[in-house]
Amino acid sequence: MTLVDSHHETNLDPNTTESPAAANNATLAALEDRLLGLLDLQLTLKHIHWNVVGPAFIAVHEMLDEQVASVREMTDAVAERIATLRGVPVGTPEHLVSKRTWSDYALGRASVTDHMEALNRVYEGVISDHRHAMKVTAETDPVTEDLFIGQLADLELFQWFVRSHVDGQ
Repeated sequence: MTLVDSHHETNLDPNTTESPAAANNATLAALEDRLLGLLDLQLTLKHIHWNVVGPAFIAVHEMLDEQVASVREMTDAVAERIATLRGVPVGTPEHLVSKRTWSDYALGRASVTDHMEALNRVYEGVISDHRHAMKVTAETDPVTEDLFIGQLADLELFQWFVRSHVDGQ
């Protein structure tokens, strides 16, 4: 039995005109976009971890280690979902840079406040892109949609942690 056979066709909404291959392609495109976004987020978090300075340095430094570990797990889950759907997860730096649609993180060594304000904007973009992918996969693959929903809960929590360092300043 192949991946796109009568078994999979029977699981499709009978009211849709989309083919199984088209639905799978839309899901894979959403997954690849999120793979690249999460890879970039991992690198950005580590960059901030190494370059943040100021009175709350250690609190932010340790907070970011936990976020990096969680985002790595998210990245792995997305890559494995791509492979499960017979796609090819590509996580090379060249591929990431050639495909990304956002600007590189601009700060180097900077204060906790400056980095947390910039990271809050990064999280806004990542969360927005995850929400878009969730909507796309709601129509094409509820398993992938569920993966994104779980990840969104963590990403929103992390953004709250980040905002707590700048709110009221």
